[in-house]
Amino acid sequence: MPPRENPTARQARLGAELRKLRVAAGRTARETAAMLGTDQGKISHIESGRIGVSEDRIRKLADFYGCADEPLLNALCAIAREHRGQFWWDEYRGTLASQFLAVAELEHHAVAMQTLQTVTVPGLLQTEDYARALFRGGLPEPSEREVEARVRHRMRRKVVLDRENPPPLSVFLHEAALHMRFGGRKVARHQLETLMEASERPGVTLRVIPFTNEDFYEVTQPMLYVHGVVPQLDTIMVDGPTGGGLLGADDQLAHYRVFFSRATGRSLAPDESRQLIHHIARAL
Repeated sequence: MPPRENPTARQARLGAELRKLRVAAGRTARETAAMLGTDQGKISHIESGRIGVSEDRIRKLADFYGCADEPLLNALCAIAREHRGQFWWDEYRGTLASQFLAVAELEHHAVAMQTLQTVTVPGLLQTEDYARALFRGGLPEPSEREVEARVRHRMRRKVVLDRENPPPLSVFLHEAALHMRFGGRKVARHQLETLMEASERPGVTLRVIPFTNEDFYEVTQPMLYVHGVVPQLDTIMVDGPTGGGLLGADDQLAHYRVFFSRATGRSLAPDESRQLIHHIARAL
């Protein structure tokens, strides 16, 4: 079977975690290949997520690396059992860019999520018209067909919040986002009303970072912190004009954990946040 051209976010993460275990054990790719009875190139493809790896081989590699972390190994084996076509977002493969599929994949497998947004409402809490207005303003300018595909995909992502036991979602939203009128007054008002309704859902905690905050807090980059079934599989998705990026190195995870732990002290309490959103919505 030829190597995958575009591994999924979790396939790539499985490979990265196996490489991390190998490096920590002081083993070379050549030594690992010899142990498995394969060639060094295949180890490279496994660690880049470009080819799959069986549960049996994951266990053999873990033994070779001296890793006895059973929760981590169980989590890696669970990823190894996944396959394309298994999940709803696979319908959009080849239609939407990979970052759209990645965020849906990460949300689906999340144990908990934290997000910080600066000038837009988080995708999981957006209305159709609000999302449509954002997508139409993208660069390069998408076709109307692609806009509608993106909107449908974004609305379907909300299934994660409709589960019987949805993953807790903590939202930190800068007040600037509440004043943006993307799509016009009517669309913006409906979005704020929907935001208030969402903030009362079980498991959703919304806090606004107000203009009156006097402490500097770096909030220029939208980000999503996804908690995995084990801390080693936590993932950060950062957004930007040219698309999203995924971070998962130990030092990066530690940095963003501190970042989000400080966010509460820079933001309003949930009740105060709802009051502010209500006040801004009435003024529209």
